[in-house]
Amino acid sequence: MSKKIKVLTLSDHPLSPSGVGTQTKYFCQGLLDSGKFSILSLGGAIKHDNYNHILVEPYNEDWKIIPIDGYGTPEMLRSVIRTEEIDVVWFMTDPRFWDWLWLMENEIRPLCPMVYYHVWDNFPAPKYNRDYYLSNDHIVTISKLTDDIVKAVAPEVPRTYHPHAVDPEIFKPLPPNVVADLKNQMWTSQGHDPDMFTIFWNNRNARRKQSGSLIYWFKAFLDQVGHDKARLLMHTDPNDQHGQDLVAIMRDFGLNQKQVLLSTAKIPPESLAAIYNCVDVTINISDAEGFGLSTLESMACGTPIIANMTGGLQEQVTDGISMFGIPLYPASKALIGSQQVPYIYEDRVSKDQVVSALNKMYFLGPEGRKKMGLEGLNHVRTNYNFQNYKTKWVEIMEKVYNSRQEYVSAVFKEVA
Repeated sequence: MSKKIKVLTLSDHPLSPSGVGTQTKYFCQGLLDSGKFSILSLGGAIKHDNYNHILVEPYNEDWKIIPIDGYGTPEMLRSVIRTEEIDVVWFMTDPRFWDWLWLMENEIRPLCPMVYYHVWDNFPAPKYNRDYYLSNDHIVTISKLTDDIVKAVAPEVPRTYHPHAVDPEIFKPLPPNVVADLKNQMWTSQGHDPDMFTIFWNNRNARRKQSGSLIYWFKAFLDQVGHDKARLLMHTDPNDQHGQDLVAIMRDFGLNQKQVLLSTAKIPPESLAAIYNCVDVTINISDAEGFGLSTLESMACGTPIIANMTGGLQEQVTDGISMFGIPLYPASKALIGSQQVPYIYEDRVSKDQVVSALNKMYFLGPEGRKKMGLEGLNHVRTNYNFQNYKTKWVEIMEKVYNSRQEYVSAVFKEVA
């Protein structure tokens, strides 16, 4: 039997519920199921109960996870790459977390190639990322927008467009009788109307997610259709330090607990899929969104979406020909930034746009929403196919490993 290609992954813990963690898990499963790879994962970005090494069933020795704080350190990387005889380093999430890693490229790339699974939210093309992009052997881009950005900033770096996917064994439409039972469990048992028009928002309560705006504009929607005609279910932490005090907003705007409901417990993917099946629409009005996993999960369950046409969200809403939800085209673009990210657009939507979209979805009725949801489901199955996601990762990683060329870290010039 030929030697398995050993991959080191750096990301959120692959067994954590975050979007980065989930996609890392799917990536690992795809490689391991091919029988051609073994994986060592440094699992970070969460608080660990302990730091014991984990052997993941059914892969056992082929997939070992080492819990770490943060995303690792140079000393840790130097040790792991040499002692574990790593063949390829794979990493993902925001580039701001990886400047220390790219500073080590002259140490790492002579030993093994670096593959970066990259997302970037918006234009203008970030020229300040060019040195980062040049420090990789291959960049895999999470959206068509990200692909265009890498092409504009560092066209000489090999890249592949490969968007996220979700597990269709979990995120799928459920039979009507099952949905009816779930609605009774979710709503009737709590004294709520199981058939009331329900809007679902599943995001972190952070500034760019526009959580406060959504509540405020939802009230404007209720003012039009009636305050007993719809509810907003928000799966988030209302007290997140990076977001707004959602309870205070609800209180001061006069919204009661039957109009805006908060789901705060961490729940498994199966329970999340059940919620998507029991709501009428999933909405995302983020002013910047690299991909937007919740809308893809919703469409995979046959539930239509309303989404801002920004980042990766826009290709979920449309393939350029057909619409698979209600798009919200940015009413304005604000060029914002920081010391680490000098400039990037924020795509802002307006109250009138959001209220209009909610009205349109509301008046489509159950049959109209079902038709739109089915079109979205077919879009997911065609363009975000889960099996294709795993198979293509195998192809990418094999190609990077097999086409590995000698890395030259120094450039020599003749001096007259």
